[in-house]
Amino acid sequence: MTMSRWLILGATSPIAREFARVAAVGGADIVLAGRDIEDMERSAADIRTRSERAVSVVEFDALDMASHEAFVRRFDEGATGAGGEGPVGIFVAFGFMPAQAEIDAAPELAAHVINANFTGAASVLLWLKPVLEKRKGVVVVLGSVAGDRGRASNYTYGSAKAGLHTFLQGLRIVLGRAGVRVITIKPGFIDTGMSWGVAKDGPLMAQPKALAERALKLADGRGEGETYFPWFWFGIMTIIKSVPYKIFRRLPI
Repeated sequence: MTMSRWLILGATSPIAREFARVAAVGGADIVLAGRDIEDMERSAADIRTRSERAVSVVEFDALDMASHEAFVRRFDEGATGAGGEGPVGIFVAFGFMPAQAEIDAAPELAAHVINANFTGAASVLLWLKPVLEKRKGVVVVLGSVAGDRGRASNYTYGSAKAGLHTFLQGLRIVLGRAGVRVITIKPGFIDTGMSWGVAKDGPLMAQPKALAERALKLADGRGEGETYFPWFWFGIMTIIKSVPYKIFRRLPI
């Protein structure tokens, strides 16, 4: 089922920009939501030129959870350009991943990481839940392979993503009863600022556009549940999860 409109949360990320472009070229109207209005206006102008679709820009801060209720109300009423009726796609792309060493040195960063990767997403999706139950549609959320097992190199970020994955498992059941699909995509290394210095240009690195195209294909098809991107991360993470702790704790990962 192809969505006629998409709300993209965290629209200034490279993956979100690519998703907006491919979704608009595919015939959908777009609502870009994020903190950097100027950046999103530039993206909106580019997308309109490429697709001739309606593209609107609205301010959204995942960390300002007190604002989520009003944001969702405006979206549902059509004030953000999405219209007040018909199915809608929700693409959740925001996140924050400092190095674990930075968090260890400044523990106050931990709350930021958890809120940016888990709590903020849970908050806005819970406010969107009755809208989705009413209007139907699909939710696509970017998780991470880091959430599959705690590792010394990024256990704070990984724990936030693990919480997000578990939250989405339950939300998937609840929204599924109303005919809404929830898709969790667990990417490995994607060529964005979050991955600079990590497996740069190596064989495990994938491009944002490829991930965006895969996400849209799953949303427009019958995709549901959890999936890895690229596909080979399923095998990698199956092995990582099966390594006994006494061995795993000695691995340099």
